[in-house]
Amino acid sequence: MDLVYFVITAAVLYLAADRLLDALERRAGRRFEQRSLVFFALLLAMALVTFALIRQLLGHG
Repeated sequence: MDLVYFVITAAVLYLAADRLLDALERRAGRRFEQRSLVFFALLLAMALVTFALIRQLLGHG
């Protein structure tokens, strides 16, 4: 069951990071040069925090 939580969370985080990056680019008024790197940083940061919270809530860490 843990795997299901992580997979669903990963999909949601992917979509959230994409929308957040799009919003940041609109606010800046331009496309970022290193768009892939910014997307990766956003996704990684959100994933680390979210997965740590899931592990705590499920009692695995």
